[in-house]
Amino acid sequence: MQHQVPPPEFSRTVKADAVQRGEVVEVIEADAAERAALAERFELEAIDRLKATVRLKRASGGEMIRVTGELEADVVQTCVVTLESVRNTVKDGFESLFAPPELVPEADEEMEFDASMADEDIIEPIVNGRIDIGELTAQHLSLALDPYPRAPGVELPAVAFDDEEDEVEEERPNPFAALSKLKRPPQ
Repeated sequence: MQHQVPPPEFSRTVKADAVQRGEVVEVIEADAAERAALAERFELEAIDRLKATVRLKRASGGEMIRVTGELEADVVQTCVVTLESVRNTVKDGFESLFAPPELVPEADEEMEFDASMADEDIIEPIVNGRIDIGELTAQHLSLALDPYPRAPGVELPAVAFDDEEDEVEEERPNPFAALSKLKRPPQ
């Protein structure tokens, strides 16, 4: 039995064949229902606005498509200290490389990966001849969100450390000192 993947909340597809010699520019914006669904997915109170300008261009060789974009969003998160609503504006740029599925390494294939690899170094598959720039934008929004939002002026509470190690131990009476006074007299 094959697992059904739910459709993305914010889907805007571009046909890969439409990207020829020139650059294709798409401006996409999420509607109220899409923003509400994304807010639920990302555990946000709300997304008031999500807009992106996405550029698609054939990469050298012509088989792959380089996608670059800039997104802007107005989000409402929950303060990690006070649980108050916190409004944030998120602006982020992103880049990805897409290729036909036969050119994308399989998940079980050995792929050299190191921490210095940028997002654009990881090749995403073109699915059914299309690139979903809406889902790509949503994924990059989730990465750009403040993971620890705080209300203005609110600081994280100081972490209580065990300072006993740094303090000089007070002189405590030795419980055996009293016993030493009770020595038996020599016989």
